[in-house]
Amino acid sequence: MPVRPVLAAALGSAALLCVATAPASASAPAPADPTESVSVAATGKLADDGTVTLSGTYTCTDATGPVFISSSISQDSPTFRHGIGGTQAVCDGAVHDWQNTGKVSSEKLAPGAANVEATVLELRPSGGLPLPYFHATRKQDITLAKA
Repeated sequence: MPVRPVLAAALGSAALLCVATAPASASAPAPADPTESVSVAATGKLADDGTVTLSGTYTCTDATGPVFISSSISQDSPTFRHGIGGTQAVCDGAVHDWQNTGKVSSEKLAPGAANVEATVLELRPSGGLPLPYFHATRKQDITLAKA
């Protein structure tokens, strides 16, 4: 029997098992803890080479795994977002600044109105498999300005 179909079937079964046994909180954001939050600055920067810089603040607590601030931006299409970097977070209950930078094709974004989504996401250990745990998320309209 060829190796590829067997491997594909095995991987498909394993993925299905992981999805079927994952707790509901792994697939949907957990209810927000009022002491945890993420904010997005009202203005982002767009360089001539397509480099986008987004920033804001965050607060989170009680992390047992690595935590990251992810961000994405959209303009013109509500269904297509550009991922803009990721920053490691410290969940100690204090307010911290975050800043993510990423490069997109320069013709894909332009100065003007845009929508940013920022998420504080922990990879929480669960039986040897890290599962996503959402500490905070926010979608916000911003102005993308020339850097």
